[in-house]
Amino acid sequence: MRSRLVATFAVLMMLVIAALAVPLARAYSSHRTGRLLLDRRADATRFAELADQAAREGDRATLNGEIARYAGLYGAAVRIRDRDGAVVAEAGAMRGPDRAATLLALSGRTTEDLPAVTPFGPRTVLVAEPAGRDAQVSGAVLVRAPTGRARRDVAVVWGVLALGALVTLGCAVLAARGLARWILRPVTELDLLTRALAEGRRDVRAVPGTGPGELRRLEERFNAMADAVSGSFERQQMFVNAASHELRTPLSTVMIQVENRRHEEALDELDRLVTLVDGLLELARVEHAPVVEDVDVAAELRARLAGWREPFEAMGLVLAVELPGTLRARAVPGAVARIADIALENAAKFVPPGRTVSVGWTGAERGPPDDPTGGRGSPPGKPAGRTGAERGPPDDPTGGRGSPPGKPAGRTGAERGPPDSPTGIRGSPPAGEVVLRIADDGPGLPAGDAAKASGRFWRSGAHTNVPGSGLGLAIAAELARACGGTLTVRANEPRGLVVELRLADQP
Repeated sequence: MRSRLVATFAVLMMLVIAALAVPLARAYSSHRTGRLLLDRRADATRFAELADQAAREGDRATLNGEIARYAGLYGAAVRIRDRDGAVVAEAGAMRGPDRAATLLALSGRTTEDLPAVTPFGPRTVLVAEPAGRDAQVSGAVLVRAPTGRARRDVAVVWGVLALGALVTLGCAVLAARGLARWILRPVTELDLLTRALAEGRRDVRAVPGTGPGELRRLEERFNAMADAVSGSFERQQMFVNAASHELRTPLSTVMIQVENRRHEEALDELDRLVTLVDGLLELARVEHAPVVEDVDVAAELRARLAGWREPFEAMGLVLAVELPGTLRARAVPGAVARIADIALENAAKFVPPGRTVSVGWTGAERGPPDDPTGGRGSPPGKPAGRTGAERGPPDDPTGGRGSPPGKPAGRTGAERGPPDSPTGIRGSPPAGEVVLRIADDGPGLPAGDAAKASGRFWRSGAHTNVPGSGLGLAIAAELARACGGTLTVRANEPRGLVVELRLADQP
């Protein structure tokens, strides 16, 4: 590619240089031809005056001496004819026909132009001048002058122009090579990096810094792609390792219990295994990067939270909800509802009766579209579609994958301390963001565990005897990432846990 780019640039520069040099060369040739004509016409005019004087006085000695000295000095030939065309004086070797020039001079006209002088042009030129006074023509003066000096001058100037053109072209080619190297360095580097990446070297990265801005952005996007590929590969390795480890325990337990004919315990372990596999499948589906759209998350949440009120009341929990009429954000349809399901399911497992679980939003409201869901989902009175492997109606608090709220099913994350306000909201988010916070005032987790809560298969040491897969908040974190947002788990004040989802409110 570099050679083609340099060759193309060189051809273009050759055309530009030729477009400048050729007219300059022709202009100088015309200029030098004009000078030659003026000089020789001046000589011919002086000889015409001498010839007319000699014709009137009858003495040609002066005329013959002048033309002889001129012919000897300049290597030219001079011939003078009378008005009848007869030669009356001559000096030098007049080679070539002169009839046309003689007739021109006898008609009272003079030579107006000459062939362009070039390094390879004629060696002599013929200039004609009429002799006489006023309108009376008494003869014709013919001067055949050599063009050697004029041709040398033209050759020198043309050579200088050609040399300048070659030097300019050489400099242009060198500049083109440097420019091509600068332009294509990122492309060459990306070619090597993609080859290395295809060979399995996931640590290769481009180093942006040189080249056009577009190619620097391409390098940055390559690095982002390489990071995504490496991250995906690492997550897959972690997923396989963790899944193998987590599946080995229930399978071994089932085998032992079947051997001991403890069928009921074996069925419980199989239920746990099914829940674990469902979580793994949902996590795998989330990682396939669903399409992000403009979603009315308030309507989506309102439909989902309606199914949780009755189970919470049955468990003696208070569900406090503060949502605006319309709140739009960039998200995968159904993802926000699923994240809320996971957080509320965790709260239902661990928050004691009589405590409060609050759901609240902060962010700028944007007007609704033509229909309540922007034409992309179900109306507010109907549950929005879910992301992931979900089964069961909206009033099933676990989405058909775990134990009902009345039965603890193992915590998928970490929770600590009660909310410090009805919604657990502290301050406003940055402009361009909307934030969902689900806060509780449950028992919480040991210090330092909240940051680990969204890890895959992570279980608090205090809850090892509580059924669960340890995938809930990991699924929620992946859903947040698929929406282009973030999910954080932190301690509430003075006790409990806050699950916080941040989303962009516009592209």
